[in-house]
Amino acid sequence: MKKITILVVLVLLISSALFAGGKKEMPLGSESNPIIWSFVPSGEMERVAAGAQSVADLLHDKTGLYFKTNVATEYAGVIEALSAKPPAAHMASLATFAYVLAAERGVAEAALVSVRFGTPTYNGQIIVKKDSGISKIADLKGKSFGRPDPLSTSGWIIPMLTLRAAGVNPDKDLKEVIDAGSHDAVVAAVYNGDVDGGATYVDARTRVEKNFPDVMDKIVVIEVTPDIPNDGVQFVKSMPKEMRATIVKALLEIVKTEEGKNALKTAYQWTDLTEKDDTFYDPFRQVLQAAGLSIKDLTK
Repeated sequence: MKKITILVVLVLLISSALFAGGKKEMPLGSESNPIIWSFVPSGEMERVAAGAQSVADLLHDKTGLYFKTNVATEYAGVIEALSAKPPAAHMASLATFAYVLAAERGVAEAALVSVRFGTPTYNGQIIVKKDSGISKIADLKGKSFGRPDPLSTSGWIIPMLTLRAAGVNPDKDLKEVIDAGSHDAVVAAVYNGDVDGGATYVDARTRVEKNFPDVMDKIVVIEVTPDIPNDGVQFVKSMPKEMRATIVKALLEIVKTEEGKNALKTAYQWTDLTEKDDTFYDPFRQVLQAAGLSIKDLTK
């Protein structure tokens, strides 16, 4: 009887471990508990999603880990996913300001920064229609303005500071500010006359040439911003260090392959990746400080 009682207790304990609160959670990176990598809407959702999934497939082949990718409809959604408990995203590819905001909240750590055209930095641009009569930033007073997202570094944060420096208060002097959803969409909005001006990364115009063959002629750049750190790959702090190191190593190897380059270029026009930690973003933080602004000021 005593042996039977002990056996029953053991069975109950095992059952409890397996089924308490539902089925037992499998290890992160397993097929039933994949590593979730969230991308922001930089361009055409379908294009970004296709490139992201290709990279995830290559990562699985390289590491044996399972990945699930998604493209958020807005930058804030990715930060919220990283902030959830448990995390609704374990990796992200945030642009500069969104990453700095996530880092300040303590939910993300930088690991890799993308390289485009041989550099880990890029620039923003303010664009208008060629025949709009707008030739300088001051001419944007009373006009409508398109941005990809309120947290887009090249599409709003830096251009907004540039507008202010030129005497245009975005809150008072612009007729309206429209959230287009992506850099591609901002270019299209300016081209179609939905907005008078807009801001994107340099040179988002090339991404819509298929639909608007004359875009480089019809849409002109009236201002280019200072250098901005590129987007990259960030991880939640709870990601096991060994797992993070494995993924970083695999990505650095994948980007050296033809297949990997094509996938990363499709998603975000990345041509390479380089390891950078949080200090890489300090110059950007200094730009905000010099403008008398804080992260909190820009997210009110």
